[in-house]
Amino acid sequence: MIPYEKFILENGLRVIVHRDTSTPIVAMNILYDVGARDEDPDRTGFAHLFEHLMFGGSINIAKYDEPLEAVGGQNNAFTSNDVTNYYLTLPRQNLETAFWLESDRMFGLAFSEKSLEVQRNVVSEEFRQTHLNQPYGDVWLLLRPVAYQVHPYRWPTIGKEISHIANAKMEDVRAFYDKYYNPDNAVMVVAGNVTTDEVRKLSEKWFAPIPNKGRHVRALPQEPPQREAHRLVVERQVPADAIYKVWHMGSRLDAAYHTTDLISDVLSKGDSSRFYQHLIKDKKLFSELDAFIMGSFDKGLFVVAGHPAKGVSLQTAEAAIDEQMHALTLQPPPAAELQKVKNKMEATLVFSRMNVLDKAMNLAFAELLGDANLINLEAEKYQAVTTEMLRETANSIFRHENSTTLFYKSTEPKNHDTEL
Repeated sequence: MIPYEKFILENGLRVIVHRDTSTPIVAMNILYDVGARDEDPDRTGFAHLFEHLMFGGSINIAKYDEPLEAVGGQNNAFTSNDVTNYYLTLPRQNLETAFWLESDRMFGLAFSEKSLEVQRNVVSEEFRQTHLNQPYGDVWLLLRPVAYQVHPYRWPTIGKEISHIANAKMEDVRAFYDKYYNPDNAVMVVAGNVTTDEVRKLSEKWFAPIPNKGRHVRALPQEPPQREAHRLVVERQVPADAIYKVWHMGSRLDAAYHTTDLISDVLSKGDSSRFYQHLIKDKKLFSELDAFIMGSFDKGLFVVAGHPAKGVSLQTAEAAIDEQMHALTLQPPPAAELQKVKNKMEATLVFSRMNVLDKAMNLAFAELLGDANLINLEAEKYQAVTTEMLRETANSIFRHENSTTLFYKSTEPKNHDTEL
């Protein structure tokens, strides 16, 4: 159990406090309820752009990192299709510095054409490096718009294309900030050797004066059930062929979410998993093969991705994957096999609660999903999964018409030598 207390400021900011007297470090996590799914389809990549802009300085603080590092603190952030998350750690005695820094950028970001231009270039270069110039980097640029026809999960966090960021205008950036960077659209968690009274006083001092601009009401188009299988074949100059198969699954709050997560572990977690034993070790059809779930807030994807062994065709590789998925729909795994992955999952959950930053982050995510106490129910939900639940869930997900397949074919690099 992770104990916590919660209060809400008048401006709507939800504050959660977890006391851990065993550490001299305090973690602050601020989770904004905005991700790539909230973007205009013609202006994608803005949530990620803002992750960068938020470190460019605020109204009263020219450089965010300098005062934090001066008191022994560290920070970082990340963006997903669902959320934007900012976090920091610092010595307990310098706690107020965290409140000062984070409240100032929630209150007023220092917008300037220079800062915007710098970050546009940084994010554009990141797009090139991670998605265009890296082997297999464009996989999700290819897969998402095929798997999703309606829902804004049809583009990755980085955006649809570089031009959306390169052409970002100051008025668009300001509008995005005003809409989403609002105390009523955020969850703040403070974890460490702190008291709720102490956190409440600092929250009232630094965050309460920030006006509530109104929480964004999300009304996203829902993806209809997929009625026919989708296929895509591309050729790239990459070291080896690759195959990606995805199936639509439930949301993070779906009743079958924990069951689906355990299915991915049965298939590919560790050397005793089915993929490793049957397809890598015994049949030697793959050099590597993995299964995982997206964990999306809305209906997500179950993903299988791998590299066939040398000499194995993509068609043979796909047939082997399909055979393993079909086996799960016919016969539930033995109880011992299921218990093994449950035990591994429980160990993972325990490990994820070893430090204050992980606990702060997990509490924030649980609260944004509806209730911070969800974090204390995770192990129970995984243990409640039965072998028959696995079989039923496999039948509902691993249907041919519910799948999207990408064949990523390796081609020989072109010879660019010229005669002198």
